Amino acid sequence: MITFPNGKINLGLFVTGKRNDGYHDLISCFYPIAWCDALEIIESKSFKLSISGTDIPGDANNNLCKKAYDLLSGKFDIPPVHIHLHKVIPIGSGLGGGSSNGAFTLNMLNEFFQLGLTNNNLESYAAKLGSDCPFFVKSQPAIATGTGTKLEALELNLSNYYVALIHPNIHISTADGYESVTYSQPGFDLKETLSQRPPSEWRDLLKNNFESSVFKNHPEIERVKMKLYNEGAIYASMTGSGSIVYGIFESEPDITAITGSNSVFVSKM
Repeated sequence: MITFPNGKINLGLFVTGKRNDGYHDLISCFYPIAWCDALEIIESKSFKLSISGTDIPGDANNNLCKKAYDLLSGKFDIPPVHIHLHKVIPIGSGLGGGSSNGAFTLNMLNEFFQLGLTNNNLESYAAKLGSDCPFFVKSQPAIATGTGTKLEALELNLSNYYVALIHPNIHISTADGYESVTYSQPGFDLKETLSQRPPSEWRDLLKNNFESSVFKNHPEIERVKMKLYNEGAIYASMTGSGSIVYGIFESEPDITAITGSNSVFVSKM
């Protein structure tokens, strides 16, 4: 069985405060994008996780694909599998690639072994893997609150627009991002704004609270955002805690002037 875990962008990201448990509360819209990894699962005599493509640093035992298998195998009588992950989504970019891999592994194991888990069941398991993981169970536009695990479906269709994502080849850890993030409330209803106002009106409303500290430490990322606007983006923002910056365009953009040594991905939304 093979599938293609996708990334997401944040349409607005307001970190509203730190909780007693050390995590942070936020308000954001998670929107799926077509930048994907590839994930394959087959039965095996013993568990194995293999990875190709972009190198993933750290202990493979901490990979969310393995954690997802361990989580379900601890609850259900499922045999060993060989999971192969071909990594394409950049690491530490704010697209939630690792979270997507974990959630898609849960989905695949549920289907492969006919476990009968509902989306609600899967989202509960996904929340044990990480804050962004529940979103990727369905990968549909949603308003995220709490630590990112409370999801409210959002009727938002941006398929007539293009998105350009620029990766400045800088890794920013989520932990480092939260250490210096500025807290704020949106001051408006994010769901209502996204539902009723076109992207061309978002620039003066939507914010990503991570931008101020990230731009201070990495001014080249802010320059990418400004270049996206200069090239005709109607809305541009950093996603997650960085370092990917995306721009939304009304027609397919020619962004050769701003790519340089950066990685770039362009698609319909």
